[in-house]
Amino acid sequence: KKSKQRICICCNRKELALKILDFKRKKSQNSNTACAVQTSIASNHPYYNLSSYMPINGESRVYAELRNAVPILDSAINKIVRLCEGFKFNTGNEKVNDMMNSYFESINVGGNQKGIASFISNYLNQLLTFGTAIGEIVMCDDGIYALYNSELSSIELKRAPNGVDVDFYNYGNKISKPNLILYSVLNPKPAELCGTSLLSGLPFVSDILLEIYNTIGENWKHAGNIRYSVICKPDKDSAYSNAGETAQTVAKAWKDAMDSNSVKDFVAVGDVSVKVIGADNVVLDSEIPVKQLLEQIVAKTGLPPFMLGLSWSSTERMSVQQADILTSELESYRRILEPVIKQIGNMYLALNSLNYEANVEWKKITLQDECELAQAQLYTAQAEQIRKEIES
Repeated sequence: KKSKQRICICCNRKELALKILDFKRKKSQNSNTACAVQTSIASNHPYYNLSSYMPINGESRVYAELRNAVPILDSAINKIVRLCEGFKFNTGNEKVNDMMNSYFESINVGGNQKGIASFISNYLNQLLTFGTAIGEIVMCDDGIYALYNSELSSIELKRAPNGVDVDFYNYGNKISKPNLILYSVLNPKPAELCGTSLLSGLPFVSDILLEIYNTIGENWKHAGNIRYSVICKPDKDSAYSNAGETAQTVAKAWKDAMDSNSVKDFVAVGDVSVKVIGADNVVLDSEIPVKQLLEQIVAKTGLPPFMLGLSWSSTERMSVQQADILTSELESYRRILEPVIKQIGNMYLALNSLNYEANVEWKKITLQDECELAQAQLYTAQAEQIRKEIES
């Protein structure tokens, strides 16, 4: 009887907690009592850049400009972000799962987006580009008000006194609620507080690629804006005493013929030859060097070339080995994001007095053709049927 009473008491507590959660959620829809963001970029201190702490944005400007200058890098990062998307919370209780997932589907993200999926996409985009990502859980009186993607330039890091943890500073002021800060790094070096960007090592290669593109552009610009060389050789019997006047007369007549909107003839005495400046120049073949540089860039992203629009082979397609390697790359990014998502979910459960633990269920990554997937499922079903027949 006592055990049954305890079970009933536990059930009643969970039902009461769920009712409180419904009440708080309805109340929070009409509440705007959000606290200020701790990681904002506003500062009244005139010399905050002289802080002795470690800033995160050491090379951020370089990588941001790199994505603008080389569109294939921007496309690669956006594709990786989209391939990693797709998750939901799972606590083991269907009612709590529905409440959590519906709540975070419409949560405020920075004031201009909605849903935790948008927050995680921006978070991963920042992580891949700069090697470090910073976010914040913005609280209000009724619970979680918003999820905020922070600017790296507004945060400074410092090693905690214990030599392991990290303290966060906003323009020299220590953040008072570090448990609300979301912080992730990509491939950090030993003893470093910041991570390594996916674009690390590409500025040198990209600089050469951009130099080639710039040269191609200059050549075509000159092709559309031609410069001429007019050479006039007098007859053998003529004197050379008035060569300067003759050259000025020829130049004036040529300029008048070229500047006129109507067609004019150019008449000169003697042997006159007109050539286009640079017409004899041999344009270097850029196909091979550009391909070599793009191979280095694509290898750094980890994506197959044809996914970025590079058709180097007419029969190129993703093999099973390539799909497995890419899947492992995407799963490694998901492992970095999972603690952040769990931190947000567990904060929600704790604020609503729900004795559950938030787990993340990721959407399955499918990179193979639908035909091959259907064939694999058929083989699996046939093998399962054969196994049951043998056991029976």
